[in-house]
Amino acid sequence: MSDSNTVDIQGNVAPGFEAVRDAFAANFTERGDVGASFAIWKDGDYLVDLWGGHSDAARTKPWQRDTLPNVWSTTKAVAALCLARLVERGELSYDDPMVRYWPEFGTHGKDRLTVGQAISHQAGLSTLREPLTAENLYDHDDMAARMAAAEPLWEPGTRSGYHALTYAFITGELVKRITGKTIGQFLRDEIAGPWEVDFFIGLPESEEPRIAEMIAAPNAQPLDAANLNDIQKLTFANPAPSATAPNERAWRAAEISSANGRGTASALAKLFGAVAAGGTLNGTTLVGKETLARMSAEQISNEDLVLGLQGSWGAGVLRNAGGILYGPNEPTIGHSGWGGSFVACDPVAGIGISYVMNQMGPDLAGDPRAMSLLAASYDAL
Repeated sequence: MSDSNTVDIQGNVAPGFEAVRDAFAANFTERGDVGASFAIWKDGDYLVDLWGGHSDAARTKPWQRDTLPNVWSTTKAVAALCLARLVERGELSYDDPMVRYWPEFGTHGKDRLTVGQAISHQAGLSTLREPLTAENLYDHDDMAARMAAAEPLWEPGTRSGYHALTYAFITGELVKRITGKTIGQFLRDEIAGPWEVDFFIGLPESEEPRIAEMIAAPNAQPLDAANLNDIQKLTFANPAPSATAPNERAWRAAEISSANGRGTASALAKLFGAVAAGGTLNGTTLVGKETLARMSAEQISNEDLVLGLQGSWGAGVLRNAGGILYGPNEPTIGHSGWGGSFVACDPVAGIGISYVMNQMGPDLAGDPRAMSLLAASYDAL
């Protein structure tokens, strides 16, 4: 049994990437990680593929390479890739109005909203005006109908306001309207299956033995309502997210393409590393360079109404404007999840890079574990 100052780090790093292993180990000894994995994929293989720690809060179960934590909003990047796959197939355009695919959505001025605007958090639907519970999120069809009928909280297409949970019903419904499949089915059939990527939106019961127990941040700051605008107050409380909801089977079984994806760092790095390098893997092109460029193009740059942070959004992904979020290369896109997970797709370096964990951190942005791994990785590259 290792003492509290050492952790058994499993996996491999390419020569020159030893400092990345050291940074990963330091996340356990210095930054509070319980269980985690980290990976970098380039040119068809892993430069880094590491894992360690424990998959449960009691620290009785070793974290395995295939342990599946809930990655929260890192899921959004995978959902955005599902839509990019439809763009690649010529079945969807980011410039089309939403109502072309989802006519009922066009109430209360939402008829002018494009797909690109809707998936860059401009729909004015960061939450709904009516009270919602976490259980409402488990019923996609009901939530999609509510979203279609809803009066926006601000004028659609004028500002971004982060759709932390409701992004699921915009992306999921677009996939369903175009393909007849749920987004979880579409992901399995069109992306995860052909590319052998271990990621799920809606976890099959057969995968339950591999789950990681999610652990709430030990020192999360309560929201100070006095400093929140009305949209923030409503969004953060309706429904109020629970850090431990993913520890319930009902959450895992649902398909919430904004927040309940489960996967490994190796899967996410492989998926976005293949996209970064031209979009072909296993002899199959899923999302080519032109589609990646369209996905990466700026939809809006502003101070987000919900997050209160300056940000530049592509089609469902964060753009690395200024090279501050995901390494130094501006064309990188990615997404981070509540508590610290992230995935990034860097077409300049030709890499996919991802970190996932079960001990959630308190930072809204710039989790120190993720930033340390990014810094060490780009030093090595």
